[in-house]
Amino acid sequence: MHTYLITGGAGFIGANFVKHMLATHADAQLIVLDLLTYAGNVHTIESDIDGVRCHFVKGDIGDRTLVESLFEKYPIDCVVNFAAESHVDRSIEDPQLFLMTNILGTQNLLNAARKAWTTGRDATGYPTWRPGVRFHQVSTDEVYGSLGPDGFFTETTPLAPHSPYSASKTSADLVAMAYHDTYRMPVSITRCSNNYGPYHFPEKLIPLMMIRATQGEKLPVYGDGLNVRDWLHVDDHCAAIDAILRHGREGEVYNVGGHNERSNIEVVRTILRALGKGEDQITYVTDRKGHDRRYAIDPTKIGRELGWQPATKFDDGIQATISWYQEHETWWADILSGAYEKRNAEG
Repeated sequence: MHTYLITGGAGFIGANFVKHMLATHADAQLIVLDLLTYAGNVHTIESDIDGVRCHFVKGDIGDRTLVESLFEKYPIDCVVNFAAESHVDRSIEDPQLFLMTNILGTQNLLNAARKAWTTGRDATGYPTWRPGVRFHQVSTDEVYGSLGPDGFFTETTPLAPHSPYSASKTSADLVAMAYHDTYRMPVSITRCSNNYGPYHFPEKLIPLMMIRATQGEKLPVYGDGLNVRDWLHVDDHCAAIDAILRHGREGEVYNVGGHNERSNIEVVRTILRALGKGEDQITYVTDRKGHDRRYAIDPTKIGRELGWQPATKFDDGIQATISWYQEHETWWADILSGAYEKRNAEG
């Protein structure tokens, strides 16, 4: 049995990763730690929590006593840190919350893992580590800042964040890598492009536009709508992290992208066409502060070293995602009504 601590496992990517691991690895035991803040939804993984292969703990990654108790209670081999405050607009309104969770919370996890996994010191004074352990930090392409009309982010692109959210994720990446450099801790990092797919919180672009279009509401598009993002299906992202945990090198960053560049307005128009709706629902609104113009990931390294490639083309993935939301209206309606918050409060 291989035991994973999955932080933020009731959020969008974390919940999909929980489902991926349970479906793919019969020897996986998962400990899901999530504070169930606004984007967490315990209902998403309710059917996965069986108290045998999957355990749920409601709590904060910044809670030192709680995190250390989990390492004492379970033989954790791997930490996959999805936990983060992650919405750029919210980071502009309340930057301090993002800094506390994304930086100090990550450091608390790293320190608890270091205490649990070190077995002694080698002849040079560096810690020795229990075999087979790994701390994996899930990051974002937003740490690189903004691209011009050409080129791609690589793992050696200088870090240049522009929002409180991306600055906090950049800092967390640097802290994680500092633990590798200082303690030789087995650490890896992924920086992914924009994810989409099932269980995406309804305030994000694709589900927001799909739901509003279905309900005949206006579709607010920032600025001129020409900001470009590379879109990665969440299933492909989960497969990439899984591959890195098994075969990725320690102390390395891996970019994970989908080869699916689209402007925001292209994405909105694609959704409208799929739903048989007209573009008269589109309305342009004042641009977001510090809005990066273009992101594009070069995933050559992970493909070369681990053989990973994105399997989902955007045109196929967006149609499947729209169909999922149409078939699971109770899931997102529960969120929009606020009913999910009551259930989260009950833990």
